[in-house]
Amino acid sequence: MEFCNPGTVSSQVRRLRVLLLSVLFLLALGSIQGIGQQSDEEKRLRELYLKSRQQMEIVPSPTVAPKPTPSPAPSPLKQPYLAGTPEATARKSIQPSPGATVSRPTTEQEDESTPAQHAAPGKNETPSTPAIPKETPSPTPKKKRHWFFFGKSDNDESIVVQKSGADEGKDLVPAPGGGGVLWRYLTLAVRQAIDDARVRRNRWKYIIVHNSGTRQGNARIFDYYHRHVRKMPNGLAYHFVIGNGTSSGNGQIEIGNRWVRQLNGGHVHSDYLNYISIGICLVGDFNRDLPTKAEYEALDELIRYLRRRVGKVDGKYSIVRGHKEINPRPTDCPGNRFPLNWLHKSFPD
Repeated sequence: MEFCNPGTVSSQVRRLRVLLLSVLFLLALGSIQGIGQQSDEEKRLRELYLKSRQQMEIVPSPTVAPKPTPSPAPSPLKQPYLAGTPEATARKSIQPSPGATVSRPTTEQEDESTPAQHAAPGKNETPSTPAIPKETPSPTPKKKRHWFFFGKSDNDESIVVQKSGADEGKDLVPAPGGGGVLWRYLTLAVRQAIDDARVRRNRWKYIIVHNSGTRQGNARIFDYYHRHVRKMPNGLAYHFVIGNGTSSGNGQIEIGNRWVRQLNGGHVHSDYLNYISIGICLVGDFNRDLPTKAEYEALDELIRYLRRRVGKVDGKYSIVRGHKEINPRPTDCPGNRFPLNWLHKSFPD
């Protein structure tokens, strides 16, 4: 039996250790070289990528043009509407809207509800409830020769039927003219203004006489008071004003906007009466004073001319009354000293 020398064993062990270390060293060296080579290769590839990227050009993608939609062929059953052609005009004239209305002159809604208005603040009254009866539109005639059709703007497609000048003239009262009478207070300019108004037949049934309740004033002053204090859009509540020589001529007749435009008055405590009555205001407080002689004469001329101008209603001339004789609520207008007997005797019903 042989026993190994301890020195020989230790030397062999050292050799094995050296051999193992050498192998490990070589393996480590090879891995390091591989990593270095790999990093160099990646560096080279990265440079090539960056160089090729710089040479690249951005090319925009082509846009596809929309395909034109073909327009449909016109249907033979539906023909285009031409507003200017005679056929279109005839087609429109023979097919009026069922809701067509006939326009008529009237005042603003605010004025229709206004009470009797005097120039003095103490004479004011509150409005009444009765409403003006509305006229029913006349049925559309079968023949459309004398009718014109006007389409409304915006979204309203209804057709408004209005009378032509010939038909509308039948409802107006022609001016009677001077009649060869020598008028003193009804000057030519005043008569011309009265005649120029478009007076409708059977409209003015009453002529109402008022006093202003003030000892001075004129149409301009009363108009300012009614428009800005009483907030009446159409201003002066009366159709005519007769001066007493203070702020206008003694017996001077002034014509208000309501007569020129044939609007409702604002002088009686009734919407209905304001619609059918002409208001004449004499400047003065006839609870304390009497009208001047010129006011009497001017009032007489004006009433006589107006009764002829507006024509007869129900076969009678316009009925002349003092304000307190017809007003639904108590009032002392045209004053306790105003001679109503003279008024009734001069202008009987």
